[in-house]
Amino acid sequence: MGAGGRTSVPPSARKSENDIVKRVPFEKPPFSLSQIKKAIPPHCFKRSVIHSFSYVVYDLTIAFALYYIATHYFQHLPRPLSFLAWPAYWAIQGCILTGVWVIAHECGHHAFSDYQWLDDTVGLILHSALLVPYFSWKYSHRRHHSNTGSLERDEVFVPKQKSSIYWYSKYLSNNPLGRVLTITITLTLGWPLYLALNVSGRPYDRFACHFDPHGPIYSDRERLQIYVSDAGILAVCYGLYLLAMTKGLAWVVCVYGVPLLIVNGFLVLITFLQHTHPALPHYDSSEWDWLRGALATVDRDYGILNKVFHNITDTHVAHHLFSTMPHYHAMEATKAIRPILGDYYRLDETPFYKALWREARECIYVEPDQGTEKKGVFWYNNKW
Repeated sequence: MGAGGRTSVPPSARKSENDIVKRVPFEKPPFSLSQIKKAIPPHCFKRSVIHSFSYVVYDLTIAFALYYIATHYFQHLPRPLSFLAWPAYWAIQGCILTGVWVIAHECGHHAFSDYQWLDDTVGLILHSALLVPYFSWKYSHRRHHSNTGSLERDEVFVPKQKSSIYWYSKYLSNNPLGRVLTITITLTLGWPLYLALNVSGRPYDRFACHFDPHGPIYSDRERLQIYVSDAGILAVCYGLYLLAMTKGLAWVVCVYGVPLLIVNGFLVLITFLQHTHPALPHYDSSEWDWLRGALATVDRDYGILNKVFHNITDTHVAHHLFSTMPHYHAMEATKAIRPILGDYYRLDETPFYKALWREARECIYVEPDQGTEKKGVFWYNNKW
């Protein structure tokens, strides 16, 4: 299954590499969602306004502290040090704001509090500040959770079958320079292209855009809130315009623009690696069901960034099973469900930068195994 490149793995490391990419079971699991839920302590499903807001305050305090240091002290640094200080600010601020993005993501899942109006208010403010159309994303993301692993109905990072691959994909994936180019474009432009043009999303019968209230992504009852999302984005854009007129475009780019690029890059990276792995199956309508689709995800290890990102990285399987569970209980829940899930659970502790390179090399398209009766189960491949 797309084992190109693995022959160079040293013998001592080959076994661990093979274990990492060993396929998860694709048969219907011998347990139910209710059995999984019973294994989780009941308090893990309780949402606390105070606890949730503590993470908002914590992240925003760090973000504003970084902003204050950058805008008040960097100008006094000697030139060589300032050249180092700004990249450090961009990297750290980008990581902190990714944590803010995750909290807004919690709001979209109604995992922030017991009050839907509060979740939507906090989510709208935080996501709009990061130029994310909150309600637009909330509804498309909800459909992603409802259809994970489905080749026909999933909403994001839907893999293509070999017959649908663009002609140039072979040349981009088969050489390091092509992969570098693909990864760079994906991490820098992937998020805005998805929002504006539905790139890498589910195909619709007409043009789909997250900013279009009357587009095919949304139902009639959702359209008014798409206008609200658009208004939030326009308000923030107007505020950035006023800042650019007052402080200068370079100031806005340095203080806000570059960290936002890093947020967008991490968002795409995290989502891509959660749903793209040589061991994970995808299903067509003849085989797909919700539980198997939800289990066709992988937990990843980002080191210290796991905490910065509020564990969205290493508790993703539990999140897909119980998306209204607050993130601060997800680690405990993950530990509780692993014995139940058994081989259906996958944790890949490969450093994320190595995993990104491997998946960009090996996960090019999906197809069923040759000579199998399970024609509705698709696996990643890279053979041409």
